[in-house]
Amino acid sequence: MSRTALPLAVGDIAAFARVLRVRIMESETAPSHLELLNWLARAAGYKNVQHFRATAAPAAVPVSEPRAPQPEPVDENRLKRLARLYDADGRLLRWPSKRGMQLTCLWTLWAALPPRRVFDEPTVTGILGAAHAFGDPVLLRRELCDLGLLWRTPDCRAYRRLERRPPPEALALIRRVQAGHGLAPAPVRA
Repeated sequence: MSRTALPLAVGDIAAFARVLRVRIMESETAPSHLELLNWLARAAGYKNVQHFRATAAPAAVPVSEPRAPQPEPVDENRLKRLARLYDADGRLLRWPSKRGMQLTCLWTLWAALPPRRVFDEPTVTGILGAAHAFGDPVLLRRELCDLGLLWRTPDCRAYRRLERRPPPEALALIRRVQAGHGLAPAPVRA
């Protein structure tokens, strides 16, 4: 639904501020939306907001609702490099050395944690242990907490995944890894 923008122009901002200050000081409680609109209109020299609206109507400009921002395009080459860090089962094979790649990989580990559930430390360690192959679930758990993707109590007894919207690159990586499109071959298990 669109609304009409009513631009307000005042001749003297100092006089406008003085009138508005007096109104605010006279009020004992916070003004309602309509009261505040009336105060602003009176400070600008109108009788009330309806008088202002009637006077400003010819210059009124319809304003459409803001559009949702377009998602950033994902760098396909970087996504391929990130996907090579995973095996066909979606397990992270090694911890990347670059911080930017680490942060993106943490989102796939975040996605492995079930939402809206509280876990104890051994359960979180088990889930993270199954999601990677380099044997350091403590590092991953700490990084998830530091990044604000995993919440824990001060005594570390309870953990919960915090719901966030992954950035576009992380979302594309999560989808690719969950679909089993990691490019590295699955490790041979003896």
